[in-house]
Amino acid sequence: MKNIPFWAKIIFGILACNAVGLAASSVTLPAITTWYADLNKPSFNPPNWLFGPVWTTLYTLMGVAAAGVWEEGLSKMPVKSALTVFGVQLFLNGLWSFLFFGLQSALIAFIEIILLLVFILITFKKFREIKWWTGWLLLPYLLWVAFAAILNLSIVVLN
Repeated sequence: MKNIPFWAKIIFGILACNAVGLAASSVTLPAITTWYADLNKPSFNPPNWLFGPVWTTLYTLMGVAAAGVWEEGLSKMPVKSALTVFGVQLFLNGLWSFLFFGLQSALIAFIEIILLLVFILITFKKFREIKWWTGWLLLPYLLWVAFAAILNLSIVVLN
């Protein structure tokens, strides 16, 4: 694994993160024009077309950040720990769509997104300690998920 070039780690990271988004879209896209369309949403709800480009960008930044940490060496305990937490938050990221759109449960999804935020914060801290720039690449993701949590809670309250 030591001989994998950095560019290959970046490609792998980007593909792995975007694969989570692709899997989540399997339950998201069918619900957009049905269940989700019928929900009461707050005035600050972004247009549906915005979510795809935003998430693709965020998953790409996440993949580059993970590759930067991976480049420090998987044999190092801080790297293993950081990438494990990263994996947990990535799983939680994908799970949210299945809870919100698949189960059509905004309340359960809201509870889960709070846990996701905690894991993103932990990942941000661990990544930043290994390579400062890898943590900062996660900042847009952290801010977007915080916004999504507010949006999610607003949908719970309005419905």
